[in-house]
Amino acid sequence: MASSRDRQRKLARAKLDRQLARRAAAAKRRRQIQAGVGAAVVLALIVVGSAWALGAFDSEPKKQAAEDTCLWTPQDATANTNLKDVGIPPTTGLPTAGTRTMTVTTNQGGPITADLDLAAAPCGAASISFLAGKSFYDNTKCHEITTEGALRCGDPSGSGIGGPAYSFYNENVPTAPEASPSASPAPAQPPAYPKGTVAMIGNPPGSNGSQFLIFFKDFNPPTPGYTVVGKVTGGLDVVEKIGALPTVDNGSGAKVKPKTDVVIQSLTVAEPNAAPAATSAPAASPSAG
Repeated sequence: MASSRDRQRKLARAKLDRQLARRAAAAKRRRQIQAGVGAAVVLALIVVGSAWALGAFDSEPKKQAAEDTCLWTPQDATANTNLKDVGIPPTTGLPTAGTRTMTVTTNQGGPITADLDLAAAPCGAASISFLAGKSFYDNTKCHEITTEGALRCGDPSGSGIGGPAYSFYNENVPTAPEASPSASPAPAQPPAYPKGTVAMIGNPPGSNGSQFLIFFKDFNPPTPGYTVVGKVTGGLDVVEKIGALPTVDNGSGAKVKPKTDVVIQSLTVAEPNAAPAATSAPAASPSAG
């Protein structure tokens, strides 16, 4: 009988050992699963945190700088019949370095050429280039020789309030001259608008479109208000010749209308030129013989 009880005890002990072993193995598996889940959660949090930091969950995708180059404000061509709707320039992919050559052919002499500054006035240059591509300026009159010493062009209506069906803000306006102490004379300062400057002019001021000024004399106002868009590189003598034409009343009491019509026969803008390289020593001339 004793041997039978011993055998039962051994069997019961063996069964208990097997149960304990199974429980230990199950507990080990649970720990392994929990550890794996925890690692996966940590990794997921790292990925989500990185994506959040990079803006993946922003309500709007981050815009590239090129998308914000220019802002064109639509104008109502039905309210102002002097406006000519030819569309709106693109807002992306606009060149912002180098220059574009503008060529103006008039009935008063050889072509006038100017470099449009794409870095300093990308929107002014983009507007002129866009409109030139639409033949907007062709066969229009320069309707004023201003008292400031500039030829005013670019309004197909000749009214001073015409232009395209959009406008844009000033962007490259010279700073006002610095005031000097009364005890000492003001140092010589270059004019805000030197002769040969090409600038945008809008109506009302600061609301630019198609109209531009070409200065045939220096102009230095107390408070500059025109966007400088470029400078004349050829044909300045033609601008000076036009500036010397007699003027008559423009219908509003201002004696600024050229007595002889000044007609832009064509205005074109070339493709962008690369930004100028750093100045280097001039190349040596080839030796004689």
